[in-house]
Formats: sequence, structure tokens, C-alpha cells
Amino acid sequence: MKNQLAKIVDKLQSKPKWLRGWLLDFALGSTIKFIGTAGLHCEELTQQRACFLLKNRKKVRNHIGTVHAAATSLVAETASGMVIGMNIPDDKTPVLKTMHIDYVKRSTGNLRAVATIEQAQIEQLHQVEKGDTVISVVVTDEAGVEPVECQMTWAWVPKRRG
Repeated sequence: MKNQLAKIVDKLQSKPKWLRGWLLDFALGSTIKFIGTAGLHCEELTQQRACFLLKNRKKVRNHIGTVHAAATSLVAETASGMVIGMNIPDDKTPVLKTMHIDYVKRSTGNLRAVATIEQAQIEQLHQVEKGDTVISVVVTDEAGVEPVECQMTWAWVPKRRG
């Protein structure tokens, strides 16, 4: 059963291809302000995979001209969170529990984060009232290098009534 976010993404798929990305970026950036502020672009969003691009622009650069560490973690967190968001039942709230990032190389240019979720994890989201799971996310730069190694643990809890 699809949740509200997955239904919205499905509706956007009926729009012309040139408009889909802009509409999804606008919707996500309006809902999660920091995504819009940083200028993240959603390249793909399905129930199994999320791919986000962060361009190396002045507003996200550090003092050495690469994407800032915080912006790097943002693109990884966003991709992993969106793949959880596409699958979590509407009566549960996702919460980032831990974010482990090792900065192993200097990045070159833009960053792309790809997060995936396994069917067993999706089933767990639906069957367990509250819990957590590690979402796989790979961040690469324009040279195809992985400048960071990430591990994102997402938890979920029942939504508060009221």
C-alpha cells in the first residue's frame, strides 16, 4: 500500500518529463526548507531508490572550493530519508537516528547521493510499530570517486495523535 508521498510522486509521473523534476524539487524544497535552500535536485525517486544531486555552487562551498561537509551530509541524509519516506506508512514518523560519515577523499565538482532500500526493510516498516534500519547510501563526485563513506540509521515511531 502506497503512502501519501508515494502517491504524490506517482501523480507527478503523469506530467511532462521536462516539468516533473522541477515540480518534485519545488514540492520537496517547500516542505523541507533546507533542501530548497541548498538547491538539491531530485533525479530519481521510487520506492526502491532515491537519487539526489547537489551542484558545487558558491552557497554550498567550503574554504577550499569543494562542497562543504555539512552539505555533503545533507545530500546523503536526504537521499536516505526520501527512500524511507516513500515507504513508511502514513501513521508513522521517520526520524534520523544516527548518521555516520567518514570523509575519505577531497571531492571534485558536484555530488550525487543514491540510496536504496531492500524489500525486507520495507516489510519491517509496515509490520513493526517502531524500530530502526540502516539505509545504504553511496555518494559520488563528478570524477566517480566516493569522497565519503556513509551509514544512515533511520528509526520510525507511531505518529502522535492530537
